[in-house]
Amino acid sequence: MRHTDPAPAHTGYRADDLVTAVAAAIRAPSMHNTQPWRFRLRDGGIDVLLDPQRGLTVADPTGWAARIACGAATFNARLALAVAGRPARVRLRPGPEPELAARMTPGPPRPATYVEQDLAAAIAHRHSNRQPFWPDPVPSPMRVRLLEAARAEGAWLDLLVGTTAFAGVAEIARSADRVLRRDPAYVAELMTWAHSDAARDGVPTPSGVAAIPGGPVPHRPYGEGPHGHDREPEPLLAVLGMGGDTAADQVAAGQALQHVLLAAHDVGLAASMISQPIEVPGAREQLRQAVGRRGVPQMVLRLGYGVRGRPTPRRDPAEFIDD
Repeated sequence: MRHTDPAPAHTGYRADDLVTAVAAAIRAPSMHNTQPWRFRLRDGGIDVLLDPQRGLTVADPTGWAARIACGAATFNARLALAVAGRPARVRLRPGPEPELAARMTPGPPRPATYVEQDLAAAIAHRHSNRQPFWPDPVPSPMRVRLLEAARAEGAWLDLLVGTTAFAGVAEIARSADRVLRRDPAYVAELMTWAHSDAARDGVPTPSGVAAIPGGPVPHRPYGEGPHGHDREPEPLLAVLGMGGDTAADQVAAGQALQHVLLAAHDVGLAASMISQPIEVPGAREQLRQAVGRRGVPQMVLRLGYGVRGRPTPRRDPAEFIDD
């Protein structure tokens, strides 16, 4: 009988691996750029945790947006570790601790793939573009790349085709935005995260735009930033969803969201997120019916071409690491 040596044990992550992961993870998007995550080394793995002190009590009472953000941060960390030759196995919501979103443990060492290298290179440059997009259509090969990115993380992505589909989802988004803006507490909370350029969290007010007059989709009113014209042509709208809506599904959706956003940046597309239809339960159900899915929508995306902006600021990576 032929005997084989057992597979070598993979040593746990070290402090420098944690720093590598965190530096990439914190470039993920989060609602109002609250940066609601923390990271720690534990039992040889890297834990990604929600930071309850940075939650949005009005806009995100269930923690959905924070879990989406932590999932996106997990995806960035995965890429950074893979490029460093320390790829991770990821378990979502691996224990009873309510703040624990994901745990990464070392997998077999291997070189990073070309796709991983390209996506990792996009991390530092990806940002939400809140300015009007140009009328140029998104070519079919790029659309396929976005669909594959979502599918790779167990999610689905519906790219809206046709005027009727676009108009229906756009109206759902505008209606949800109107509902949210009628709540003074919601607006007050939003404005607490409209910061100066010197701030290291929140959204710099020059990058915000009021709702574009006659625009097809709503924009957060972080400030009265300039925009190029009064009427935005119809951008490409996409709905990202999962089969379920558990806490683990939401973290997984965050990974899929970040994979799609990085893939979009890699092919030269601009993007922004429209979460209002997800924040209003009735609108979310309308959105699900509009796309004809049995699963649960987790985010609406606006995609196209536009003037490149700059990433929003981040706090120092050391501030996110627990002892």
